[in-house]
Amino acid sequence: MSDYLMLILQLFWSFFFIGIFTFGGGYAIMSLIQSEIVMARGWLSEATFTDIAAISQMTPGPIGLNCSTYTGYAVLRNAGADVALSTLGSAAASLAVVLPSFIMMTLIVHFYARAHETPVFQRVLSALKPVVAGLIGAAALGLMVRIQWGGGAASFQVLEENFASWKSWVLFALSATATLHFKNATVKILLAGALAGLIGFA
Repeated sequence: MSDYLMLILQLFWSFFFIGIFTFGGGYAIMSLIQSEIVMARGWLSEATFTDIAAISQMTPGPIGLNCSTYTGYAVLRNAGADVALSTLGSAAASLAVVLPSFIMMTLIVHFYARAHETPVFQRVLSALKPVVAGLIGAAALGLMVRIQWGGGAASFQVLEENFASWKSWVLFALSATATLHFKNATVKILLAGALAGLIGFA
């Protein structure tokens, strides 16, 4: 019991840390969650996190919060906790990831009206835009390949659990092409992908 409570506290701190440094919304936060929970702490596998990312995308609500909620639950279940403790882990991760934003926005709202048109504020926002794009790109890349650094060079290894067969590559190519050509049809693309998955992997 005490081990699970300690894990929940560690989970809370990890997601609080993620919440502090998250800029750019849900897709950007996924890269940080993957880096902290999967790669740094090893609480979940790449395949499990990919499933969580897919579920977070398809369910109602902000994808970053959904991903945090599901991850908190999965970490406790993966450690052998029962449903009640896993639900507590889910609540801890959800609260922790939104708490920094709540605190910061409460403080910022008092100064935004006076500061949002100042040159310094505009320069800060301009500097954050490419960072957000980089975080979103890192999240997408992290779900496809494992990057290892050694000897000053990087090696890339495709995550076979996420691309288990040629069907996975076909679905990936079709969804990427559809997203580029039909930018306002996200829901339809998701539903079509789910149906194709049910048919192709049944």
